[in-house]
Amino acid sequence: MEDFELIFGSAIRLAVPLMFAALGEWIAERAGTLNISLEAMMLGAAFSSVMGAAATGSAEFGLLCGIVTGLLVAFVHATFSHRLSVNTYVVGLTLNVLVLGLTSYLTVKTDFYQIDRVAIPVLSDLPLVGDALFNARWTTYLLVALIPLAWWLVQRSRWGLEARAAGENPQSADVTGIHVNKRRRQALLICGLLAGLGGAHLALAEVGAFNTNMTAGQGYIVIAAVIFGGWTLRGTLLGCLLFGGADAMRLALPAMGYELNAQLLIASPYLLALAAMFFFAKSHRGPAALGAPFVRGIT
Repeated sequence: MEDFELIFGSAIRLAVPLMFAALGEWIAERAGTLNISLEAMMLGAAFSSVMGAAATGSAEFGLLCGIVTGLLVAFVHATFSHRLSVNTYVVGLTLNVLVLGLTSYLTVKTDFYQIDRVAIPVLSDLPLVGDALFNARWTTYLLVALIPLAWWLVQRSRWGLEARAAGENPQSADVTGIHVNKRRRQALLICGLLAGLGGAHLALAEVGAFNTNMTAGQGYIVIAAVIFGGWTLRGTLLGCLLFGGADAMRLALPAMGYELNAQLLIASPYLLALAAMFFFAKSHRGPAALGAPFVRGIT
């Protein structure tokens, strides 16, 4: 029972930053943008959140800095991809390398800053799951509101209908008066906000400090989670839990006394991500125009 509680708690904590970013990536992909710069958004947000907390002594201000950084990266990506028609994959990869280099160069040692933990009375005392689900950093509880809000925004609002049209058939959407690239830019900005929140949560809620390349490819794992989930919100969140669980097993098994190949354990979350993309990318249909640039008058 103790082993299960340890692994379950670790899986939830490791899945939370993935879920924040996955909500944004799901919205962006439904609008037709495969956001490769997700890694830059999360890593940049993790760095700026810790630097902001160190400058002011406030973890909450650091959280705000992380969100703004995610938005800034999204703005740059959206401007190049959807205003200047630069290849979105090239822009995303360039931003990933740029942010990795900048954060590695600018990293300095800071004090330990961490967002407060909030325990929900009674529920936090539940056996096995209480501590993991109801005794968490307060940012974790934001998911309770953000998940239904993201679903409503995409599936029930007029904006979501137009964004989904931009992802499925941008030419037809343009004929009906929808500004396709504007909707894609807006979806990308929402993705930047949520990915920034995810990176800041990783740094300030889970670690309390910034380490070079601390996201370690989590942005790419989030993209795999969206594909694994068949571009549905429920499946995407399930994918995040699965990848969080794989990472938790990597950390927990050696502590529990199991002797396994260390390199294989480190690679296991990424191997799982590759397997998910291999098996689910073709069995589920994504938005028809996903990743395809839109230029008015060109079909």
